[in-house]
Amino acid sequence: MIETVDAFFDELRAVGLPISVTEKTDALQALTVIDLSNRCVVRESLAATVIKKADHKEAFHTAFDIFFSSTKRNDFDAGEGLSTEVFEGEDSEEEPVRTEQTSGQETQHSLDDDELRSAVQHALTTGEESSLRYSARHAVRNYGDIVAGRPVGVNYYLFKTLRKLHLDELVAQVAEDSAAVDATDFEKRLHEEHVKKVAQEFKKAVEDEIRRRLVADRGSAAVAKTLRQTLTEDVDFIHASKEEMAAITDAIKPLARKIAVRLARKRRNKRRGTLDFRSTMRHSLSYGGVPAEVKYRQQRPAKPEIFVIADISGSVASFARFTLYLVHALASQFSNVRSFVFIDGLDEVTNYLAENEDFDQALALVNQQADVVWTDGHSNYGHALEVFDQKYSGEVTKKSTVLFLGDARNNYHETNVEALAQIGKKARKLFWLNPEPKPYWDTGDSIMEPYSQCCDQVFEVRNLQQLEKFVDNLA
Repeated sequence: MIETVDAFFDELRAVGLPISVTEKTDALQALTVIDLSNRCVVRESLAATVIKKADHKEAFHTAFDIFFSSTKRNDFDAGEGLSTEVFEGEDSEEEPVRTEQTSGQETQHSLDDDELRSAVQHALTTGEESSLRYSARHAVRNYGDIVAGRPVGVNYYLFKTLRKLHLDELVAQVAEDSAAVDATDFEKRLHEEHVKKVAQEFKKAVEDEIRRRLVADRGSAAVAKTLRQTLTEDVDFIHASKEEMAAITDAIKPLARKIAVRLARKRRNKRRGTLDFRSTMRHSLSYGGVPAEVKYRQQRPAKPEIFVIADISGSVASFARFTLYLVHALASQFSNVRSFVFIDGLDEVTNYLAENEDFDQALALVNQQADVVWTDGHSNYGHALEVFDQKYSGEVTKKSTVLFLGDARNNYHETNVEALAQIGKKARKLFWLNPEPKPYWDTGDSIMEPYSQCCDQVFEVRNLQQLEKFVDNLA
């Protein structure tokens, strides 16, 4: 058991969960006072000791299902006072549950196609966990074709099993056959949704069974490595999938609230102001003229004015989207936020973003109506800087903080470094946020080095975690 828990925590650390030695010790201590035969209790006890963010739950549960997936829990060492019983709710390969309602026993023979379809239909109709798991086990046995030692992941076998089973057809048939004859259209829709929900549980049972078989074949560590998923906070903006982009969007709002509170507190707690001589002397009267209590003028740090200049060409569009979203979510912490986007032309889009409550709709208007194409529609940082310098640089003051968002890939056009240098001289601070890894900077058509010399600081910002750290610099 101890070896299994050690490997489990090693995998969580590899995924990116911050787990200290103290937390691991707490987890092991918790296992000594709970019922180890109850898998749910074990899972929740471990989760309570290590999960700090909601985003970490999925990674935790995936790893737990892998390292604690075997049906017979023989890794629980009785010699160390730990249980050797099967986890509660886990039915073994040798003790399948019969799907027929007339019998409590089931033979161990494999089901043919017709019997399997009947078993799945019964499981979808009743929604019983034991029936779902039993039919999922036989579905994988019949259609999974899992080959020992073959380096193929869970998703491949899951797709293969469900395709051969024709699950969608079964769901539609069950929804139609099991609906009440006199049911209204609304009741039929509710019933159909219920059957679809049970079908999702069946898919999860199939996935669990495939994972269990792969673990038995390859070992927990090997399977965990193939199923390892990047945490939402560590997903690269420019390489995010559709599902990952949705998760990042969901994470930005609470992140913005947290950062806003932090910025406000940081601003309040800034170092004290200059000596207030009059107030010090006035308070010294209560000490017989001795200035025992020194008074300082209260400092009122001004909120920065933000100019955001973002490259929205295809290569970095998702990065610009999330950064603009976060900056505008933090608008209350800035005295003024002005936004500009460019490809090879540049246009101000402050009104689009300020006048639309739905940020996605606002960005859609930006993409449709902003005048950002000058010639061929490929990134041209030099021309964009020239346009900003001519039209807007006069509005940049020592109260302004300028954020430049882009990968500095200029398609071998003129750099126009002088215009960026002028912006940097006028602004309070000039920051450049680059979504590419540092080793890629100044390779190919990247011209990060000459631009970085004009900036106060340059940051690699590829994910939410790095973006959060950068925002701290704006206070």
